[in-house]
Amino acid sequence: MSGISRRRVLIAGALFAAAAGIGGLGAARAGWFGFGDDDTGPVFTGIVDGVAVGGYDPVAYFTQGKPVAGSSEITTTHRGAEWRFVSAANREAFLAEPEKYAPAYGGYCSWAIAEGKLAKGDPQNWDIVDGRLYLNYNDAIQKRWRADVPGFITRANGNWPALAEK
Repeated sequence: MSGISRRRVLIAGALFAAAAGIGGLGAARAGWFGFGDDDTGPVFTGIVDGVAVGGYDPVAYFTQGKPVAGSSEITTTHRGAEWRFVSAANREAFLAEPEKYAPAYGGYCSWAIAEGKLAKGDPQNWDIVDGRLYLNYNDAIQKRWRADVPGFITRANGNWPALAEK
């Protein structure tokens, strides 16, 4: 994260959770500490420097059923990364529910996270499972991922908190 350290964000989140009376394991399970079904942790920006999902519109996966390159003219900043969209309507949908549209594990390869590693997520290798976008490294890894999606998600959710700290 640029400007604000991840540790400070986690501390602020924990303080907020405690003040709101929602601290403890239930809050962690609800997504406060970097599980794959939440909106925390680092965002992979290695394909296009500083840009999430390699510049693809995360909302388009849900609305058009395919990866669609976003416009450098229609953007927002979220979790320290620039996010691009094909339309202002998609940007507004993302801003209203970023946790719904942002890929799991910050856009890193979901299979690699399940294996306890960090690797790039390729916007062309994707699946939506239970309303959540998952990216994978390449076609071969996507094939492995699809052999046991529920098992890999369970393992990745367990590994993500520690990997998100790296």
